[in-house]
Amino acid sequence: MKPSWTIKIIENINEMHQAVELQRQVWQESEMDIIPAHLMNSAVHSGGLLIGAFVDQELVGFVFGFPGFYSTPDGPRLKHYSSILGIHPQWQGQGIGFALKRAQWQMVRHQGIDRITWTFDPLLSRNAWLNITRLGAVCDTYLRDFYGKMNDVLNQGLPSDRFNVDWWVNSHRVNRRLSRRRRNHLDLVHFMSGGSPIFNPAEMDIKDLPHPVEKTELNLGKDLPILLVEIPADFLSLKLADIKLAMEWRLHTRTIFEDLFKAGYLVTDFVRSTNFHSRSYYVLCHGESTL
Repeated sequence: MKPSWTIKIIENINEMHQAVELQRQVWQESEMDIIPAHLMNSAVHSGGLLIGAFVDQELVGFVFGFPGFYSTPDGPRLKHYSSILGIHPQWQGQGIGFALKRAQWQMVRHQGIDRITWTFDPLLSRNAWLNITRLGAVCDTYLRDFYGKMNDVLNQGLPSDRFNVDWWVNSHRVNRRLSRRRRNHLDLVHFMSGGSPIFNPAEMDIKDLPHPVEKTELNLGKDLPILLVEIPADFLSLKLADIKLAMEWRLHTRTIFEDLFKAGYLVTDFVRSTNFHSRSYYVLCHGESTL
């Protein structure tokens, strides 16, 4: 049984250096791509937040972000940009990521800010489950090759496309999902029984690898309030097995999400199925129907 971990705000430069070392272990990046301790220190002393998870004084996870602005019809408005979340490989899947984001949520609310944004790879189902289902973030923005060419082990070989998500920290949706009495998660059966179509049902090959197929012709709009978009259940394993197939999925889903966002849909949930083949789906709702 692993020892328990504790969450605390990091303001000590020596602990910031632990966050630098943890980045090397998680992403195996070159030195030029790692956020240095001095930059974290400057951000923390200017309204930024660095929150860590510790086991016996050893940093095993952290989340780092800083204030920014976004445009509104009434002028610029303050937000918090969550730049990076990293968990030591041996501690992933233990709930540390959720605990760190919950602590971030508490601190940003205390600062009087009501919106947190961040990016993540839309083809990573573990991140989608945490960000959309567990935390209650939503998304209607797709960013092509946002970081340019990336050479770390997780990202090399593919365009760095990202979802840009919104986390409205004072909303009922987010408060409900972070409360101790959070709602039960809906699963695929709930949506399928309600008549929600799968926009791009994948085909499995003899190696159990999913292949993208042409999207289903649907009449998009408020008369189709909910639909599902499939992604690979384990994209990193698929990428290791077949980099060309991984690129197909990148370009396939890029077109789908851009078209759906343009048509007024937004990502509101993420569901998984483990019947026979493991399958993963984003849930998208039409904006007019949702509102």
